[in-house]
Amino acid sequence: MRDLIVDAHLDLGWNALQWNRDLTQSVYTLRTHEAALPGRGQNTVALPELRAGKIYLCVATLMGRSTGTPSAHVDFHSAMQAHGISRGQLAYYRALEHHGYVTIITTLQALDAHLQLIAELPDDPKPAPIGFVISMESADAILEPAEVGEWYALGVRAIGPAHYGMGRYAGGTGVEDGFTDIGFQLLDEMQQHNMILDLTHLTDVGFWQALEKFDGTVIASHNNCRALVPSQRQFSDEQIRAIAERGGVVGMAFDVWMMQAGYIKGYTSNKDIPLSRIIEHIDHICQLTGNAQHVGIGSDLDGGYGREQSPHDLDTIADLQHLIPLLQQCGYAQADIDCILHDNWIRILRTTWA
Repeated sequence: MRDLIVDAHLDLGWNALQWNRDLTQSVYTLRTHEAALPGRGQNTVALPELRAGKIYLCVATLMGRSTGTPSAHVDFHSAMQAHGISRGQLAYYRALEHHGYVTIITTLQALDAHLQLIAELPDDPKPAPIGFVISMESADAILEPAEVGEWYALGVRAIGPAHYGMGRYAGGTGVEDGFTDIGFQLLDEMQQHNMILDLTHLTDVGFWQALEKFDGTVIASHNNCRALVPSQRQFSDEQIRAIAERGGVVGMAFDVWMMQAGYIKGYTSNKDIPLSRIIEHIDHICQLTGNAQHVGIGSDLDGGYGREQSPHDLDTIADLQHLIPLLQQCGYAQADIDCILHDNWIRILRTTWA
């Protein structure tokens, strides 16, 4: 399909269950439902808008952590609760699949069949299912490392060991610690089951530990450039080069505090941060690696924020299509644009599952 976009990070199950959003309805209907709720009504992602934006393949996450610092709807008192939350999100994806809204993709054959299907779609393909590859953001929901195989059997194909804070397996954003003892065991189990390792949210210590320990496919599903936005949450040029040397891809995130240096959540307006700002991060990675083979989209839209913390000229996720003319204006050839929008992530799946 021309102008296909692959988005490598969307917290769809978390939005559906923890935020009580029926993602089969449009973004605008959901905003109407939430209009009277404090801090709500700013969402940007739902299945109709994914189809409108030709985002027919995405990585849908399971997300529930247990760091010892509970937070409503995201960080739970026990691993057993995080486990139950993640299983519930997975069940939601299976329910969407049962009703024909999505196709959960776990094999190369299924990937090829889905790509063939969407290549043959008409211009207004309302009935077409969206392909989901399932990833886990924070491994805290895995009760013990030996359970990785069970999650694989259920359809999970990628794991990010950490999120925010000190997780059970590794330190994440906001701390400095690396992997725990069971974290190294987790990496062993992931490699045995051909899981993709998502390096996003790992500390610098954990990042380098992971690359030394894990020999499988590595990615950063939603990470921008520290050289442009100095922050522990972003990756340095050295880290980006290391991912590229392993054949990995870094997905660009559209949370504006990751796009613009000096943005402070809750205080800074997004009015001066346009969608075009992400092109600077894309171009930085392309210049750093010498090609367009190692950067993609991992928008993280509605990842705990909405329009108020997205680029000011992005209304819904369908507006990711505006990246095409922005890249063209910067001199990117169509082949490189295709790499950035979809081919790089498809290559990752093909090489991992071959």
